[in-house]
Amino acid sequence: MNAPSVKADEILQTADSLRWQVGRSLHDNLMQDLYTNAARIANRAVVRPDDKPRFDLDRAIDRIVTSRTWGFPMMILLLTVVFWITISGANVPSDWLAFILLDTVRPLLHQGAAAISLPWWLSGLLIDGMYLATAWVISVMLPPMAIFFPMFTLLEDFGYLPRVAFNLDNIFRKSGAHGKQALSMMMGFGCNAAGVISTRVIDSPRERLIAIITNNFSLCNGRWPTQILIATLFIGGLAPAFLGGFISALSVVGIALLGVLMTFVVSWGLSRTLLRGEVSTFSLELPPYRPPRIWQTIYTSVIDRTLIVLWRAITYAMPAGAAIWLSANITLGGVSIAEYLINFLNPLGILVGLNGVILLAYVFAIPANEIVIPTVLMLTVLAADVSVGQGAGVMFEFESQADMLALFQAGGWTLLTAVNLMLFSLIHNPCSTTIHTIYKETGSKKWTAVATLLPVALGFVITFFVAQIWRLAAGF
Repeated sequence: MNAPSVKADEILQTADSLRWQVGRSLHDNLMQDLYTNAARIANRAVVRPDDKPRFDLDRAIDRIVTSRTWGFPMMILLLTVVFWITISGANVPSDWLAFILLDTVRPLLHQGAAAISLPWWLSGLLIDGMYLATAWVISVMLPPMAIFFPMFTLLEDFGYLPRVAFNLDNIFRKSGAHGKQALSMMMGFGCNAAGVISTRVIDSPRERLIAIITNNFSLCNGRWPTQILIATLFIGGLAPAFLGGFISALSVVGIALLGVLMTFVVSWGLSRTLLRGEVSTFSLELPPYRPPRIWQTIYTSVIDRTLIVLWRAITYAMPAGAAIWLSANITLGGVSIAEYLINFLNPLGILVGLNGVILLAYVFAIPANEIVIPTVLMLTVLAADVSVGQGAGVMFEFESQADMLALFQAGGWTLLTAVNLMLFSLIHNPCSTTIHTIYKETGSKKWTAVATLLPVALGFVITFFVAQIWRLAAGF
């Protein structure tokens, strides 16, 4: 009768013995792995006096890119090279897209509208308004993103971006922010919406909010055309011809660095007011350098970043184009709505060293910063009553920079106007795509409003003080 019980006891004892042996084996294997990894790390990190010096490529590179002396200059140099390649490389494909979408497809659309006897107002609204704004955003926005995002992803895969975060970690901690904010700030130079999404790498909700709110101070690719054009026309023209390009580029890089400084200053202010809290600590692993994965880079940068962000911009550009065309073509007492708005905004614009045309252009350009310059030109033609362009409400660009400068001067622009426009282009509200992304990421109307209104308020304050100091200096 007791035989089954005895057999069960034997089975349990055998099972316990096996469990102990398996556990001991797993424990031994785990400890062996730990000791092996520790020995490997120590072998790389510790140099013994009696050992011959070993060459380590990763360590040799890190001595330069994370050096207190060379780290920051290398970072600025590499960032400048990335910008230069992006801007220079985007010119040709942007011209191709503009030729196809603006110079070829748009006339065909007008011919089709005429063939079906479409009313002039409907043709203007659909083609010169909605289509033209969308085509402009695609031709200006797509090539820079298609170049910048793969380059950024390549640097990420190579292992350089964690070194950037390592270099900037101390400054961000002193600002009350997270060291990983350096990564989202760098991504914001390509597109602020993508920069906001990239703040997901920050675990602390408080520090992630700081990164989201301040990401707008990174010059996105939609604002580079404005910076480069204004710097070339007004600032580069002050220098001798052989130095003009260098001075223009230097002024644009200066604006970009000012944006980085604003990121630190505003992060410091937020961490001591609206977003008080302790700075979180984190272990930043510096991964080994490795060859970039080309196909994954293409997929990540083109599908996950470029096309998604571009599609969001397009959905906002179409209604913006309609609003621009309608405001220029609907008249009250013989004066267009756009002219009324320009005259209404002009006192405020002049007070802060700008004008009503620029302020209205930035209202229209909330959906996409890429349409600022074409809108400014179109509105300047309306305000200055100059017979150029392709009709009321039709955005355009000059082929000659001299003609463009002459139009700006006819609209009353000065060097102060140009300088404050560059500042306001850096410090103003995010575009609609970024605002939408901020709301999606935070789920909060309150923080979306803060991220939207704080930069534009700072923009008005800073341009106001610059204008007053400028005028005071001019009076002496």
